[in-house]
Order: sequence, then C-alpha cells, then structure tokens
Amino acid sequence: MIKAITFDLDDTLWDIWPVVERAEALLHDWLMARYPRIPEQFTPLELRELSQEVIAACPDIAYDRTRLRKEALWLAARRANYVEFDVEGAFAVFFVARNAVEPFADVRPTLERLGQRYTLASLSNGNADLRLIGLYDLFAFSLNAIDVGAAKPEPLMFDLACQQLAVPPEQIVHVGDDPEHDVLGAAQAGFRTVWINRIGRDWPGGSRADAEIVSLVELECVLANWGS
Repeated sequence: MIKAITFDLDDTLWDIWPVVERAEALLHDWLMARYPRIPEQFTPLELRELSQEVIAACPDIAYDRTRLRKEALWLAARRANYVEFDVEGAFAVFFVARNAVEPFADVRPTLERLGQRYTLASLSNGNADLRLIGLYDLFAFSLNAIDVGAAKPEPLMFDLACQQLAVPPEQIVHVGDDPEHDVLGAAQAGFRTVWINRIGRDWPGGSRADAEIVSLVELECVLANWGS
C-alpha cells in the first residue's frame, strides 16, 4: 500500500521557464542601472549560459543552482572589469522573481485532498522556495539538491526521503515531469513512478513510468487503481 508521495516542483507543479526568463530580464534591468557594462556585454541568455563555464571549471558544484548563478554573475562582472560587485543583491533580484510562479490550477486542491491520506514531500533539483510560492504548508518536508549535495537522478535525495518518511521505497510514489531525473531516478531507488506529461511529449525511450498522467487530478485515479 502506498503511504507517501513525493513531488518534483519545477514543471511539475508550475511552468518554470517563462518565470525564469522574466526573472533574468528583471536582473538584466537591475544590472543596467548599477553595473551597465555587464548587460552591455551579455544578454540575459548569455548570462545564464555562463553557468556552463562555471560547471566546466568546478563540476563539483553543478548540483547547486544558487551557487552556479552567483558564480556566473561574478564571472560576468570580472569580464566587464568590475572589481567590486554586489552579487548578493543581484541574486536576490533574480531569486524573488524566480519564485513568483503560478501553480497549475490542479495543484493546491489535489494536494490538499491527497494530504488527508498520504504523507507528501517535495524533491527538487532547483532552488524554489515554497514559503515564497505559498505551498509550504502542503508538504511534511522538502528536499532540494542544494540541501542534499546531489541532484536527481542520483539516489541520495530519494534515500534521504525514505529516511525522513520512515517508509520503505516500495510504499512511496514519486511524481515528476523529467523522464531521467524523476522517473529513472525514482525507479532505481525502488519508488513507484508517475510521469506527469502536461504537454503531450513523446516518451524518450527506456523503461517507462508505472503510470503517465496529464494532470494531478488523474493521480488520484491512478492511486485508486493501485488499491492505495
């Protein structure tokens, strides 16, 4: 019997990329007002892509999206010949806007119903702040790659979730949008898996999830069919 459900966040409970692009545009405007040589040299997308240079130089921090974003900003500042740079202020502008997400309409009502029967937790590779988003109250706990020190599909986050839930993996369902990070990672950890495919993508190959849904409302039917 299923006793707990873990959820991915970005692109599972809300659409993240339009929000990130808006946050990057606001950051670009903030930089233009304070450090104009940076936005004159780098577009918002080019600033994001500097994270790949940081990963190439420091692969051990690839899981930490907050640190990657800050290090990329520092790299841009140095290349624009700024010796002093308020990286914390710059990141704060991005971070607040990055958390100005609009959860899908099915999220809160479905999770409130599921929470009456199952223990709910979130497992994310991103740096979303559920307090800022307004969904913190729905979860018993939330883990992200920064807390854990490793990103999905590596097993550590799933293993820690099992420990905190005090439930064996076969009694946990993981719900997420990413075939590799969520479905493969959770399956390898022994979880039941549900692929939420809101936009009708084709399965990329490999072992499929135990179930596929297009909205969280369908998750309740899946669990009922599993006798949970």
